[in-house]
Amino acid sequence: MGAAMSIFPYWLIVSTALKPRGELFEAAPWAPPSSPTMENLGALLGSDFAQSILNTFIFVTVLTVGQLIFTTLAAYAFARLDFRGRNSLFWLYLATLMVPNVVTLIPLFLIMRELDLVNSWYGLVAPYVFGTPYGIFLMRQFFRSIPREIEEAARMDGAGHLTILWRIILPLSRPILATLAIVTVISSWNNFLWPLIITSSEDTRVVTVAIAALRSEIGIDYTRMMAGSLLTLLPMLLVFVFFQRYIVRSVALTGLK
Repeated sequence: MGAAMSIFPYWLIVSTALKPRGELFEAAPWAPPSSPTMENLGALLGSDFAQSILNTFIFVTVLTVGQLIFTTLAAYAFARLDFRGRNSLFWLYLATLMVPNVVTLIPLFLIMRELDLVNSWYGLVAPYVFGTPYGIFLMRQFFRSIPREIEEAARMDGAGHLTILWRIILPLSRPILATLAIVTVISSWNNFLWPLIITSSEDTRVVTVAIAALRSEIGIDYTRMMAGSLLTLLPMLLVFVFFQRYIVRSVALTGLK
């Protein structure tokens, strides 16, 4: 029963997206299409919605690369470098996880407006590209599980912090890096509120905002809306199918519950 309830929304999306417009209200919403058609998907791919998909891929790629770079550097500093106030700063930063994202939307928007970054790619990626508290915590916990003896042996051979990070820590951290990348991809792909607030043109519109705009443009054309949802859903399903084992392995290695 639980599996059926979880799968049902996805079945509803697929069946509705493949139905002709006139067939939607002729049978039950969950009934399979009698004559499946790709017309709804083709119409979206031939419109500005395709540009929104491309924008989302760019958005997700930039955030994922930025998260991997800056989160790794910050986590290494918190895990391996000894500096005054390290633990206090880390736990203070981690405490921001307790603040709902919606609370920071208005201050972030005001900051971007003062910097003249509203409706730009810079404003779209700036709040997330330099790392998140969850990502830094995840990486820090894994770095702390790596034996210090390996690092000390490298120091005796004259290796510095960057050499140790690049040649020793990162090769041992591939599972957790994969997990961070997957989590970033999924959260970035599904991000809606911030792109909705900070962007207003089609040049920077992502798919979540495009689906919302599609609804206002076409009224009650649910077949077209479900087609957009299906196009948005497919990349995430592929990510889950091919990379789910990295998430399970990394959670086991870090001991996170």
